[in-house]
Amino acid sequence: MKFSRIALVAALLLTLAFAPAYGVNKDMIELQTQVTQLQQQMTAMKQSFDERMGVMKNLLDQNTDSANKVTAAINELQSSINKQQQDRSGQVDQMSGQIQSLNDTMDELKVRLAKLSKQLEDMSAAQQSMASQQAQVQQQQQALAQAPPPDVLYNNALRDYNGGKNDLASQEFGDYIKFYPNTDLAGNAYFYLAELQFKAGDYQTAVTNYDLVLQNFPGGNKAASAQLRKGLALIELGKQDEGIEELRHVIQRYPRTNEAIQARDKLRKLGPATPKTH
Repeated sequence: MKFSRIALVAALLLTLAFAPAYGVNKDMIELQTQVTQLQQQMTAMKQSFDERMGVMKNLLDQNTDSANKVTAAINELQSSINKQQQDRSGQVDQMSGQIQSLNDTMDELKVRLAKLSKQLEDMSAAQQSMASQQAQVQQQQQALAQAPPPDVLYNNALRDYNGGKNDLASQEFGDYIKFYPNTDLAGNAYFYLAELQFKAGDYQTAVTNYDLVLQNFPGGNKAASAQLRKGLALIELGKQDEGIEELRHVIQRYPRTNEAIQARDKLRKLGPATPKTH
């Protein structure tokens, strides 16, 4: 159920990303309609859970009453045994058997009560989880409603990146990925975010984001650059063999690009290198 909701929101976000600028409001209304329908379904499920919990609580109360009655009966029998023990010793065994039977019944009731309590706990936990998921959906809806249009957010981030406002650009590219993760420009946002991390000396995180470009946007216009920069970041991390391998991939996959020229130049500067055997 959780995965289907995430898929629904992702599909709607993808639709928003590819829609013309004049259709954003219409798509937003459709998104809000879908979310409202989802909230109604979740409200219906919550009502069903509440009804089931009410039934279980009634059963629990009934079993508690039965246990109390059994306890009272045991006490009465024991009192009767004490009074009649001297005169009716022959009835002691019979009454003891009845007490044992009642004790067995009590044990069974305790087991049933434990099971009912466990079921109530499970249903309560499920209800809390459902409420948490509903809150997350509402938060996502509110965040998306407040987010700038994708082109505005991306252009602002790119402007700040080119202007040297690295912290602000990182925040804006991160917001773009958060709100519009499935657009073509999301690949560019990952790349520029990696570039900022590379400049800051955070090579490992940069490699991770270059990989996201290569894995999720292999046909994007930043794929060759991401492969080149990943190789350079690996070399900076001291992983020269892995970095050289990435540079060779750039030359093989993008032989007529400026990135391939840079890769060849870097390999010449590194000199002959034999990959290590593992």
